[in-house]
Amino acid sequence: MVYTKMALTIKKLDLDAITRQGIEAFPNECCGFLIGEETEKGNRSVIQIVPATNNREEEAQHRRFLITPENVMKTEKYAREKSLDIIGFYHSHPNAPARPSDYDTEHAWPWYSYVITSIMNREINETTSWILQDDRSKFNEKEISVEE
Repeated sequence: MVYTKMALTIKKLDLDAITRQGIEAFPNECCGFLIGEETEKGNRSVIQIVPATNNREEEAQHRRFLITPENVMKTEKYAREKSLDIIGFYHSHPNAPARPSDYDTEHAWPWYSYVITSIMNREINETTSWILQDDRSKFNEKEISVEE
């Protein structure tokens, strides 16, 4: 399956909230869930974001994030109650590019969308979206379509 042409649609309000969360968490990574649905031709629409607590040990939060399995289960239940799904996750890269790291590649799951926001010195740099290939060999970038 080729992912590069697919689009992730997100409301400007939600994208701004992810950015704010990244700036507030700086110099640590922020993280959260993308709740939504898959639409025609594999495109995805984010209906809501759900911030999560970065549960990585404090001394590693500046370069890693951890969402607990309990938080995933709770958020999955919440999404299903709204007839939606967890379609992905987001996190920030403090003072680093909005590109998946080797660690991201090793710990991600295929199918899900991964939105990464680069925060450089407490300012937004760029935001990108990615999907891990089914063979887990690499991420492919996915277009972000922002709705008002």
